[in-house]
Amino acid sequence: MLGQLGEGAKFLAGGQSLIPLLKLRFANPEHLVDLNFIPDTSFIKEDLGALRFGAMTRHAEIEHSALAKNIPVLHDCAAGIADMQVRNRGTIGGSLAEADPSGDWANALITLDTTVHCLGPDGSRTIHLRDFVKDAYTTALAHDELVTEVEVKIPPKGSSGAYVAFKRSAPVYPSASAAVQLIMADDVCQDAAIALGCVGLTAIRATGAEVALRGKSLDDKAISTAAEAARAAADPQSDMRGSAEYKRQLVVALVKRAIQIAARRVRGEQVEGTHLYA
Repeated sequence: MLGQLGEGAKFLAGGQSLIPLLKLRFANPEHLVDLNFIPDTSFIKEDLGALRFGAMTRHAEIEHSALAKNIPVLHDCAAGIADMQVRNRGTIGGSLAEADPSGDWANALITLDTTVHCLGPDGSRTIHLRDFVKDAYTTALAHDELVTEVEVKIPPKGSSGAYVAFKRSAPVYPSASAAVQLIMADDVCQDAAIALGCVGLTAIRATGAEVALRGKSLDDKAISTAAEAARAAADPQSDMRGSAEYKRQLVVALVKRAIQIAARRVRGEQVEGTHLYA
């Protein structure tokens, strides 16, 4: 249908990004192709060492999924998105396809081995998340192509993660966010993935912070060094959510907190990881 209707048509998934744009007259598509009535597009299942999420799976479904809770960074992300109304309508596929720099899912998923399954007139293809999001509001999707599934490899034993975001109130986008995934052995960090959200045009992998943790015991010094490296990787812009320097300071605090939560979870502690509010 989208191919037949041409460039003036847009897909409608959860509508949590598109509908506000329509209300503000920032978007004015000639046609909307509603995906909500297509069967079997909302699911969460484990298959061949991976979790698979249908593109139309709502944030709330992931929040309450026992399978998703086995990968805490996913549960943290889903449970903290906006408010209950948005979580009940918004979809993981729609969020990734929107590629909003202030969104949550791309930042959380980039710390995991994530691929995006797509479908268009020329058939299906699979794109790794690092290659899927090209820029702010820009993805590798063609106009007449859509997301069908998000696949996340299940992390190995001895690993866990956390996602923490800071926002003024539940309905608004975060001022900054941090996602951390650790692999530990005998209290030593074997590997780390650290990503920063809302402080750049796309989610930022803080590779310097990751290097600062590898091969180290996660004492206060190592965590502080990693947090400062994350601060250096951030590239925020001043806006209504805070100045650039304020956001850099937030990155330091959020990365520290996310590392500490992830490390405690690896040790088997039941630690709540949630968004923080001003």
